[in-house]
Amino acid sequence: MTQLTFDRYLRYDDLTRVLQAWASTRPDLLRLSSLGKSFTGREIWLVTVTRFATGPDQDKPALWVDANIHSAEVVSSMAALRLIQDLLEQDGQVPEVTRCLDTRVFYVCPRVNPDGAEWALADIPKLVRSSIRPWPWVDPPLDGLETQDMDGDGRILTMRIADTNGPWKISPQEPRLLVRRDPAETGGQYYRLLPEGQFHNFDGLTLPIQVRKESLDLNRNFPARWRGEHEEPGAGAFPGSEPEVRAVMDFIASHGNICGGIALHSYSGLLLRPFSYEADDKMPAEDRWTYSTIGAKGEALTGYPAVAAYHDFRYHPQEVTTGAMDDWVYEELGRFAWTVEFWSPQRQAGVTDKRYIDWYREHDHEDDQKMLAWSDTALHGNGYIDWYPYEHPQLGPVELGGWNPLFSFWNPPPERLAQEISGVPKWLLWHNLISPCLAWRDVEVEALTADVWRIRAVVQNAGWLPTDITRLARQKKMTRGVILELSTNAAITMVSGNARVQCGQLDGWNLKASSPNVWGGRPADPTDDRCKGEWLIAAPAGSTVTLCAHHERAGRISRTVELRTAPAAPDGNQ
Repeated sequence: MTQLTFDRYLRYDDLTRVLQAWASTRPDLLRLSSLGKSFTGREIWLVTVTRFATGPDQDKPALWVDANIHSAEVVSSMAALRLIQDLLEQDGQVPEVTRCLDTRVFYVCPRVNPDGAEWALADIPKLVRSSIRPWPWVDPPLDGLETQDMDGDGRILTMRIADTNGPWKISPQEPRLLVRRDPAETGGQYYRLLPEGQFHNFDGLTLPIQVRKESLDLNRNFPARWRGEHEEPGAGAFPGSEPEVRAVMDFIASHGNICGGIALHSYSGLLLRPFSYEADDKMPAEDRWTYSTIGAKGEALTGYPAVAAYHDFRYHPQEVTTGAMDDWVYEELGRFAWTVEFWSPQRQAGVTDKRYIDWYREHDHEDDQKMLAWSDTALHGNGYIDWYPYEHPQLGPVELGGWNPLFSFWNPPPERLAQEISGVPKWLLWHNLISPCLAWRDVEVEALTADVWRIRAVVQNAGWLPTDITRLARQKKMTRGVILELSTNAAITMVSGNARVQCGQLDGWNLKASSPNVWGGRPADPTDDRCKGEWLIAAPAGSTVTLCAHHERAGRISRTVELRTAPAAPDGNQ
């Protein structure tokens, strides 16, 4: 089997070859298909991982995982590949992996946005937020600075321009760094900073930044509280207007067996949960409690703090984000969803007292010195680039330098990639194993006369989560309850009982207290996780009947019973 060492980032053709090789060598566990095509016509690959011998994928509960919806966040696609490779390699070796592949499914889209990622990974990169489709106007901007690699070194750095009215000056503690000019300060050497690039229609006096022609943000294009361009820049013309997002939406919405959704992003080293646009008190308390437990496990396995996006990850205290994938999966589909933000350069540098987004607005200069020291040692000077002279064709003498963000801030450098992505696949495995999952508790056959039989079947939810997954889904009645059916042939007569029993939702044990201490009465665990069906049928001995239990999210199980003696009781383990 093709084995990745995760010490480099894969461009589209290499990623495709790896997926095709895995599908060819492990057809028992992996199937490769396409969700659709990107803006430029590239296939958006989907990997389905399960043990197909134990049943079709849509008959099992599933976890959705997508990555690289933002073009430069390429660490996320490598993490998705790491998840797939771990599953293939650990099957039969790690009991939890084997059990998960027997009973559950992973749907993994390693690169939702192949066009944008290809631009980011090009020899001469072009960095955009997400899709490369022109938006909101097709016409290219006429004026201003276009960000680009001017000296052809494969990096897009910062231009440092001497300016008597510039807001920056050289740090007295470290001459390679810049600090803010004091509000009342004059008479020093000051600088203006601009992205590396060149101007269109340069007038020699003003230095405007060009409005980017490709301004779409695919993670603002999902339906959750979607807002138009005037409120949420980059959100597209309407929810699902972009082919990449529409392909993801169509698949998730048409696969009711998906029990959770994980979007892989970078950077900040966080596990983010909904809501992005309103406070926690708008969420059912039971879902907040369950989110807390899932997040605590994620913190233990990944080292990333689990936080609420609205409370801890807002770009502006008076603004909110809408149209994100995780909010859509939770609020409109009723499944637990998360966004994983890989990689925290600050944490790597020993800056631990940071406030996520707020850190970029305000922090101590000592933090910058720690970051520089980390670049010098751990990144061998390839993160923060010492300023060097460059003769700009329009501005004349300037300096290039500062952070090279693609493989220092936005993604780990290749030599640190494998370690950074190693923990999240363990959490995703655990997350899939907590999904609801139907199992037979008991099946009994009793001969009442020579040709009259009593059949009793008990099905249970063997998963931690209830069959409808979230309390929000229960409140909104998003999914039908468990159905228990008895199928017969023409030679068999139903004496009593309904061929189809509607059981309602089956609970898990996710809302149990942390200990069985008495409060308001003694602990009680009624069998709300079970459903029973009972039938009397008239049939010749030796006939067979089929029992089937199914739920959109918890899966489908069946059992054929011969009318002779009671079958051996299954153990109910999943």
